[in-house]
Order: sequence, then C-alpha cells, then structure tokens
Amino acid sequence: MDPELLERITARRAELDEREELLAKELAEVRAERDELAVAERVLERVSEQLANERASAAPAPGQVGGRAVMLIPHRTPDMEETLLPPDYQRILATVRQAAGPVMARQVGDAVGIDVSVRSKLEPLRGKLVRLVDRGWLRKLPDGRFTTRL
Repeated sequence: MDPELLERITARRAELDEREELLAKELAEVRAERDELAVAERVLERVSEQLANERASAAPAPGQVGGRAVMLIPHRTPDMEETLLPPDYQRILATVRQAAGPVMARQVGDAVGIDVSVRSKLEPLRGKLVRLVDRGWLRKLPDGRFTTRL
C-alpha cells in the first residue's frame, strides 16, 4: 500500500470522527431544547386552561330577584361591547363619554333626565356609576368625578 494514500485516509477518518463528534453533540443539544419546548408547551396549555376556568367561574352569572332573572353588569374585557349592558347603563356610559371631561353624578343625572334636586333619585344613579367603575367600564377620580377608561 502507498504510505501517502494511507496517511490521507487516516487524516480524512480523523476529520470525519471529529465532525461526527461535533454533530452528535449538536444533535444532543437540539433534542434537549426540543424536550424543554415540549415541557414549556404542556405547562402553557395547563396554565391557559386554569386561567380560562378561573375567568369562567369569576364571570358574573345572571341573578334571581323575585324568581325572575335579572341582568348583572358584566366585567369589561377588551373584546366586550357596550351593547351587553342594559340600556340605562349604556345611556350613562354614552353620557360620560360625550362629556368634555370628567363629570359628577349630578351632571350625568341632568343629561339622562333625572331630577338631580331629589337626593333619593340621584343616589341610584351614583350606585350605577360606581358599579360601572367596579366592572371596569368607567374610572372614578379621587375628587369623585367619573370618566372613561383609558
């Protein structure tokens, strides 16, 4: 056998062995990362299901008053439309939105046609405004005025 040819074969074998070792190491890293991604995907699915279940259980259910179903004010979500609110709440929300700035309950009452000089008629309106704040439809400022959410 030709010694030069034997030397070339030996050198090429060494190159291929080194390359095989690098590729085996890279393959192991790829498989490890793929396994980590599979675990992350399962955790994400589990957490998403838990969040969906929590949201579903936290969603307001229709209440019963005197044996009749009453509509509760739903919590606002980004995809929720105002049309889900009862008509009087829609009018209140539109009034606050159309105002030039933050408004007091008395100003909203004037705009929706409530006799604001009678306290007993203004307080239910104030309660509705606060309910809209609690559900995320409006924002109440520290001075007691109401405004739309940002």
